[in-house]
Amino acid sequence: MTVKSSILIIEDEFTVRKFVHTALVEAGYAVLESETATEGLRLAGEHSPALLLLDLGLPDLDGVEVIRRLRQYSRIPIIVLSARTQESDKIAAFEAGADDYVIKPIGTGELLARIRVALRHATQAADDTPASLHVHTGELEVNLADRVVWRGKDIVTLTTSEYDLLALLVRNANRLLTDRFLTTQVWGDNSGRSLTQLRLTIAVLRRKLEENPTMPRHLLTEQGVGYRFSDQ
Repeated sequence: MTVKSSILIIEDEFTVRKFVHTALVEAGYAVLESETATEGLRLAGEHSPALLLLDLGLPDLDGVEVIRRLRQYSRIPIIVLSARTQESDKIAAFEAGADDYVIKPIGTGELLARIRVALRHATQAADDTPASLHVHTGELEVNLADRVVWRGKDIVTLTTSEYDLLALLVRNANRLLTDRFLTTQVWGDNSGRSLTQLRLTIAVLRRKLEENPTMPRHLLTEQGVGYRFSDQ
């Protein structure tokens, strides 16, 4: 079997770590493991893995702090695996720089799918060619290089804020972006007024871009946390 990318697991629960390790090895990935944040950060620095699977409840350091420290020097995709279900925990992880957040327990198929998406997004982000700025999925086509959006054969007219919001989501395709991040990037603040504008702008984009705005395929909501653009 050809070995794929290396993945680092930072998880203090042995049974969870063993389950994930087995699933990754069977899927062809090389695996690094740590049960503490300190050792995990050392492994990340020494081996530069392609992706990190991270528990938040570590014995020596909270997982959110691990994310913050890694983001000081690395853009490695980080998928949080946590039993914490509170929105505040999700928001803290995403604002620190996590790419995805998964509630335990998780099935092997879903975990591997999320890993593939995260790795694909990382590859696209590292690719500076114009093709990386061109998304074509179903009837929707977004060309960020030329600032043009099509639905089918028709060019979609967007306001500046609508385009800026869409472009930000597309550049981070399949990654959940928090309300605070989006409002700050597009409108310059995260006040209540900007949050209302964000929701209204998403609703307008769905009407313009989605085949069925009430059941969106591309502009997806994570209730209470933020939005993601799906290129599936």
